[in-house]
Amino acid sequence: MEAVCHFHFPSFLNLKPVLAIFIMKFLIAVGSKDYSGPTLELGMRVAKAFNAAVDIVYVGDKISAFSTSEVILPQQNHANWDFDRQGVDVLQCDKQYLDDNKYIKSESDEFNTDKLVQTDDDRCEVHLEGRMMQEVGLILRNGDIIQQLRDEVKRSGIDVTFIGASKKRRMIHDLIQYIDSSIFVVKNYDRARNYKLLLAVNDAPNTKKALKYGVRVAEAFELDVNAITISNTEEFRSDYREASNWADKFLRRTRVDHQVNLVHGKFIKVMNETAKDDHIIVMGNSTKSPLTKFFTGSKPLNVCEQCDCPALIVK
Repeated sequence: MEAVCHFHFPSFLNLKPVLAIFIMKFLIAVGSKDYSGPTLELGMRVAKAFNAAVDIVYVGDKISAFSTSEVILPQQNHANWDFDRQGVDVLQCDKQYLDDNKYIKSESDEFNTDKLVQTDDDRCEVHLEGRMMQEVGLILRNGDIIQQLRDEVKRSGIDVTFIGASKKRRMIHDLIQYIDSSIFVVKNYDRARNYKLLLAVNDAPNTKKALKYGVRVAEAFELDVNAITISNTEEFRSDYREASNWADKFLRRTRVDHQVNLVHGKFIKVMNETAKDDHIIVMGNSTKSPLTKFFTGSKPLNVCEQCDCPALIVK
């Protein structure tokens, strides 16, 4: 480690960082009721910090042609369906979570299938009025999970997609590779844990955007920030030092408590050894071509796959 700088500011000086003023859209992908809690909780807390519009999506198995024929036409009210659609119980649970935590304005009626409107053969939705953010959508899709999430991201103009840490082989890899939004992998998240934020800083094009996203997350969770620049050689290139200096200046302006580090070592090893299970990692996306990443992966992707904590890749 070559250099460490610490900066601490009293809470009354905490100023919001300047980001472009536009409504961001987040997509939170949920699975079973038993395992989606951390993904939903972290996603909604971050969405609140960004005042973002949120869609919560459950992707079920593809509906057979026979079952689909029972749904007479797109846009038909879901109450006329004569079968129970997979995932309705999950969205009912999610809607209750939103109610309990006052993310949406209370409604007198319980959430049920007749509130869902069919928009495509494999998609239906309902929109709820947000209390502390923009609107919140509940969406059911059916089919291949990667294709369905990719279609939803494209359809709705999603900025950040939140996914759980699937144990299926290559699932995280494929989701990061093929979904055209920033990806927040909610791995081993525990609300009671005392997290810090680990920001990867280098000369990549997405570093500045990642830094701005990271500061918003740090503010939302009141986290100290560790902005780390890693070189696999004994010398730090001038563009790496310039990136580190820019990060330092930006973090000073935002008034978050932070430190800036220059570290020698292998990127993936240093990131995971530093993060352990008590950091939230934020990194810019790799600049490698999609074909190269398909065969060799990328450093941010490999960090996400190997780390033991939540990680955000900013695209």
